[in-house]
Amino acid sequence: MIRLSGRLRSSLIIGGQGIRARKLRTFLSMISLFMGVLAVVAVQAGAEIANRALLADVELNSGKDGTRQMYMPPTVDVDTVLDVVRGRSDAVAITSTQAIIGEPGVKPVNEGGGPIDEPRSFGPRMTCDQNGCRELSDGNKGAPSGQAIELQLVGLTGDVRAFRPFHTTAGQWLDFGGDPSLAPRLVLNTKAAEAFQRYQVPAEMRINGAKANATPRFIGVVEDGSYVPAAYVRSDELANWLPSSGLSDDRNGPGLQIMMSPTAYEVEHTLRARLVAGGTPADQIHVNTVNTLERMSTELKLMRLIFLGMAALVLLIGVAGILNVGLATVGERVEEFALRRAVGTPRLLLAGIVLAETLLTGLLTAAAAIGAAVVGLRVASSMFGSRFPSLEGVAFPWQAGVAGVVAGLVAGVLGGLVPALRAARIPISTVMRA
Repeated sequence: MIRLSGRLRSSLIIGGQGIRARKLRTFLSMISLFMGVLAVVAVQAGAEIANRALLADVELNSGKDGTRQMYMPPTVDVDTVLDVVRGRSDAVAITSTQAIIGEPGVKPVNEGGGPIDEPRSFGPRMTCDQNGCRELSDGNKGAPSGQAIELQLVGLTGDVRAFRPFHTTAGQWLDFGGDPSLAPRLVLNTKAAEAFQRYQVPAEMRINGAKANATPRFIGVVEDGSYVPAAYVRSDELANWLPSSGLSDDRNGPGLQIMMSPTAYEVEHTLRARLVAGGTPADQIHVNTVNTLERMSTELKLMRLIFLGMAALVLLIGVAGILNVGLATVGERVEEFALRRAVGTPRLLLAGIVLAETLLTGLLTAAAAIGAAVVGLRVASSMFGSRFPSLEGVAFPWQAGVAGVVAGLVAGVLGGLVPALRAARIPISTVMRA
């Protein structure tokens, strides 16, 4: 065990006795410093929570930091890709196509798959190749308007939440165990759920290129960060109705996409080898790594520095309060310090006694500010967690606690340094006044 030196131990003991003897003055010093330390803690905690919230929004759309994404060309052999990825936990294949759920033979209320509130935001669907771009028919031309909703249908070979942390708001997520169902189980995103709440439509789903119309089952709702209606389904259940060539449609999303963990090099190498052997040009297989934190680090750091600067100004007001109280205390204890000097107390120990009082005051204030911040965060989480997912179940950031302790110590040093120097310079002759 590391023991304190004699002078340091004496300074802490005498400083603690001084705080206990002057409780009201210590309390007033803590009040003047409390708001400054609390501001530092709140800024640090807010910056950490905002950092997580910003990353969470990006993770919903792009994936967690470090995720490897492989994009396939439209001409790729879908069966080969699904065969490599199927059943793996470190990689998920994502396919996309369009589906219309509702009355058969009618135009959907959001033709093109756009938001329900902005049905005309999407124009005609186009496809482009080496020969140019052209409009594609979706089977709705000339059909009357009716009760139907068009959405993006996303097929998954596994649990994509390991890479994109969807927040389940109702029901349950897809179960990838067991045999595929002939009635596709769909998990809607919040935009699609709002659309189906507004429009009561028949449970009949038609997919462009499918063999027949399917009867879907809605089993849950998730928040995926998308602004268009979408639904998630097991790829093997979708394959019961749609040929593998129709599973991936790059007109309605990223086409065929593979999301892999940073260590899934075996999957990447196997896919490359089998696809290149099957005739896919190697330069058409693109892989990139999600580096959200590195890309946003400059903006996040700038935001944190601005708010920390504002908190530092508030903290300086508290330091001025401690300095004022410390100078007044030294003025009242001149005879005591002179008497200690007369009996042989070193000047350094006198300065340490005064500095120990302000440091202990700063630590007590930091503890009170951190406690108030923890309680405030819990109250905010319980009251607003349902409205703001980033606050739901959030834990108090340990970085904010460390920042509060550092702020208390710095305030104690700055506020007690001048009174400590003044106490150390009191001449022994002053004891003659007593």
